[in-house]
Amino acid sequence: AERAWLRRELHKMAATGAEAAAVAAEEEKRLPEGDPESGGDSEDEGDSDSSGDGEDEEKENEAEIQRLEEQLSINAFDYNCHLDLIKLLRQEGELVKLRRARQKMSELFPLTEEIWLDWLKDEIKMASESSEREKVYELFERAVKDYICPEIWLEYAQYSIGGIGQEGGIEKVRSIFERALTAVGLHVTKGAALWEAYREFENAILETTQPAPGSVPSPEQQQVLCSQLERIHTLFRRQLGVPLLDMEASYAEYEEWSEDPIPETTIKNYKKALQQLEKCKPYEEALLGAETPKLAEYQAYIDFEMKAGDPARIQLIYERALAENCLVPDLWARYNQYLDRQLKVKELVLSAHDRAVRNCPWTVGLWIRYLLAMERHRVDHGIISEMFEKALNAGFIQATDYVEIWQAYLDYLRRRVDFTQDSSKELEELRSAFARAVEYLKQEVEERFSESGDPSCTIMQNWARVEARLCNNMQKARELWDNIMTKGNAKYANMWLEYYNLERAHGDTQHCRKALHRAVQCTSDYPEHVCEVLLTLERIEGTLEDWDAAVQKTENRLARVNEQRAKAAEKEAALAKQEEEKAEQRKQARAEKKASKKAKKRIGDKRKADDDDEGEWGQDEEAEQPSKRHKGDGDGELPEEDMEVETGLFGRSGSEKPDHSANLKEKASTSRKDTPKVFHDSSKDSVTVFVSNLSYTMADPEAKLKELFESCGEVVQIRPVFSNKGTFRGYCYIEFKEEKSALQALGLDRKVVEGRPMFVSPCVDKNKNPDFKVFRYSTTLEKHKLFISGLPFSCTKEELEDVCKAHGNVKDIRLVTNRAGKPKGLAYVEFENEAQASQAVLKMDGLTVKEHVIKVAISNPPLRKLPDKPEAGRVPQFAVPRQVYGARGKGRTQLSMMPRALQRQSNPVAKAENGMVQNSPATSSQPPEEPKKMSNADFAKMLLKK
Repeated sequence: AERAWLRRELHKMAATGAEAAAVAAEEEKRLPEGDPESGGDSEDEGDSDSSGDGEDEEKENEAEIQRLEEQLSINAFDYNCHLDLIKLLRQEGELVKLRRARQKMSELFPLTEEIWLDWLKDEIKMASESSEREKVYELFERAVKDYICPEIWLEYAQYSIGGIGQEGGIEKVRSIFERALTAVGLHVTKGAALWEAYREFENAILETTQPAPGSVPSPEQQQVLCSQLERIHTLFRRQLGVPLLDMEASYAEYEEWSEDPIPETTIKNYKKALQQLEKCKPYEEALLGAETPKLAEYQAYIDFEMKAGDPARIQLIYERALAENCLVPDLWARYNQYLDRQLKVKELVLSAHDRAVRNCPWTVGLWIRYLLAMERHRVDHGIISEMFEKALNAGFIQATDYVEIWQAYLDYLRRRVDFTQDSSKELEELRSAFARAVEYLKQEVEERFSESGDPSCTIMQNWARVEARLCNNMQKARELWDNIMTKGNAKYANMWLEYYNLERAHGDTQHCRKALHRAVQCTSDYPEHVCEVLLTLERIEGTLEDWDAAVQKTENRLARVNEQRAKAAEKEAALAKQEEEKAEQRKQARAEKKASKKAKKRIGDKRKADDDDEGEWGQDEEAEQPSKRHKGDGDGELPEEDMEVETGLFGRSGSEKPDHSANLKEKASTSRKDTPKVFHDSSKDSVTVFVSNLSYTMADPEAKLKELFESCGEVVQIRPVFSNKGTFRGYCYIEFKEEKSALQALGLDRKVVEGRPMFVSPCVDKNKNPDFKVFRYSTTLEKHKLFISGLPFSCTKEELEDVCKAHGNVKDIRLVTNRAGKPKGLAYVEFENEAQASQAVLKMDGLTVKEHVIKVAISNPPLRKLPDKPEAGRVPQFAVPRQVYGARGKGRTQLSMMPRALQRQSNPVAKAENGMVQNSPATSSQPPEEPKKMSNADFAKMLLKK
């Protein structure tokens, strides 16, 4: 009877949470089926129509469910596909399929709070028997392990109250509440709800221990009553010692509830918690006002708690941050590092590592830390091996990631081996793993990435070290090194020296000598260094015959090397001379053509000359524009010539078809021809900007540009540049009164003016700053930015954003255009963080957009080839100066006619991919002589001598 009364007392508490859904479901079952006002069997025409629409929608949903299931069978890691399938199945009421779909998703990913609450409520509705309630308890246990969520813990505690009538029900509820307080009781903003729910539960139990009115309680009843009162007192005192929002109300409630004065210790702890709360409030307010994902605010909060040093609070703030930033690998890495080094609790550490790799499976560093943590806590070898296999299937985005995970696993296997024994099961497993790693990188990784990720064969090198140093098996080590050298490493000096050092430590002098002789013969990057090592060996240990052989071999080798380098330098010089001659011929041809056209113009054939000159924009763009313009999306640069004179000194310029009549244009051109030439004042570069890529047909450049740039500050002068015929050349100088106005004007770069992107760059004298280059975008690896190619030209920025925002928060999108503003089918998409970008690569690569299959990759532009810049007064080793093409650089018409195969061989200094740069004794310290100008006849004689 007492238990039944207690259940009635707690009915309200149970109904407020998960039980409310179950009560509502029971009420629905009691309602009569159908509408009491309906006509029974009769159906009107409107109901028939709606029924037909419902059937059509149901068929569409079934087809969509089938499509989503097929998609998941192809790619089980499609997160959004899982969400869509669960939503449709829940809408259709397919409970069995819905449960299976949720189960599959939870095995692959930690589920969010919303997904868990929906799942739990659906299961609670269907749980009526005690066995089904146990399944719900198991589901709650899984839910609280994914993330620390106060709402799920509160739901769990309230649901457990519904089972209070079972044996041990009260103790089970208390146990769940205590676990909830341990997990989220310190939550500043949401922890108070759990404390209050716990106290309400204990107050309800207190009512059952009260004696009936007018009766005298027995000693046993009095003891139970005192015990329950003390339990509630303890809860109040514990809560008042924790900094929580609205603590004052809890203190006032305790004062009202307690018949005795509040102890001094409790008051002291309460005041201390209030002080702590005041310190936490700025961080909580920052989180409250910040926008998702609040990563910077959480990091500041974490730093604050780390200084305070309370492990429980540090853990809680990390968990709060991860609940909103679960796809940030760096945050997981910092949290796991803290747990590994400070708390060192096995269950807590391994759980955090497991959640990290489930949230960010593409991050190899998290997998490596997980394997180390499992080894550190002595997890069974079979479980560690199984986790390693999962890592191999995680879908890393770089070939080198697979090398790192293999190396971490091989290190673990090596630490398991007892090398004091000649043979063991662990040693055979290690050797087998080394062989499998080499094969895996060769087959699986190379097939996917077109590279193994291990060009220096570091895994095979480590294998050789293990065999030589730990197993005393130099024969196997030599076989491995022979294999390494056959993979293209024989030309690198550092590889030979690595093998030599291994032989020196664990082999014999004969094999050392043999290795060095082969190195002298094969090394192409730094043969001098290898020769020196060989001579040192023979000087210490060799006989006279050994010394003579080594000297002869090294001298012959270095002589051949110097001869090859000299030939390469001569060939480079000849090619440079050829290009110089061709450039001179082209320059003369342009000058003759220009003089011819001027002569025609003087004769009176002006209209024909204008027709010849006025082509489409871009026909002679690179040859005739005053600045070197890179193909694609590059910025224009200020030419040396234009720093001196701003009227066209370098030939004609193309123009678009005129928008005005010929008479007006002729009049304007005539007036511009009469304008005196204005020389550029380099002392005003700081207040001047250079504007280019403007339309040739701009009617009044000064008025148009003044209107655009007046918003940046007071404009002193606008100097558009015109050709000798008076036509606008598409660029100008704009001088401001203040430097800050010029800096602000740079923000108008790429603004579309008359259908073309306008380029705005600083005004810099290239004579004084030859290295100056304007390029506003990064040219290095950006892991949070994607490069997309293959887009349809009609794709807009908004359409691309709709495609990308499903995979993360898009910060910026840049569609790449040519100088005329026309799209090139390329784009750069910047996400908030590396995790979102990595997910987008996996899900968007190969996607079809408007019947175009796009390619998506992490943004990593190739290195720009820069001309060699030798120091003044000396030439780089074994090389000659690169051809200098003038301020405008190498134009489109100044292409080298040399085959690419010869171009690749023309560089006399091998690229040092391995080892350090070694000076050569063959280097000449004399400055190069100025090459003499050669005529065509001289050039022909030179070729005949060859």
